Amino acid sequence: MTEIDTREAAWNLLTEYTQSESLRKHALAVEACMRACSKKHGDGSLEAQNLWGIVGLIHDFEYERWPTPEEHPYKGNEILKERGYSDEIRRAIMSHAEYSGVSRDTPMEKTLFACDELAGFITAVALIKPSKSLAEVEVKSVRKKIKDKAFARSVNRDDIVNGARDLGVDLDEHIAFCIEAMKGIASELGLAGQS
Repeated sequence: MTEIDTREAAWNLLTEYTQSESLRKHALAVEACMRACSKKHGDGSLEAQNLWGIVGLIHDFEYERWPTPEEHPYKGNEILKERGYSDEIRRAIMSHAEYSGVSRDTPMEKTLFACDELAGFITAVALIKPSKSLAEVEVKSVRKKIKDKAFARSVNRDDIVNGARDLGVDLDEHIAFCIEAMKGIASELGLAGQS
């Protein structure tokens, strides 16, 4: 394992480029989902958990500086290449942007796409709960909010639905799985509830 293959290096990269607390929390949420999914859709090894987690953590690391479809994730890809990140990591991150033209072929690439928008949406659902807690978020409340086009308007519903389909999992099952994964880091996400 090289220096850049560590979670610490990935976190440092994220915090170097991302000041927004909500974007950092989004990265943590996607990382948690990816780590959990690596056990289900990957080989389950510690190496896979680390790799998938890093991909989740840095998939939007440069988004705050370069948020347009002309720049994201292309600028990030250049930076990752300069810093010696593997083709596997860079390709997975490129593939999460529907418009990049990079197909999603591996389980890791499909999982990143399936978790990205969903993690953001689950966070939004948790934030409207009285306790602002993931403990209160249920699959049915997420499904109900998916139908409410005015809620979390920037989240692409098609990406959520197509992500689960392309991963070959039932949408409700995938939502439940990601909620559980995020509950594991609820306090880091600020979604452990207000006392």
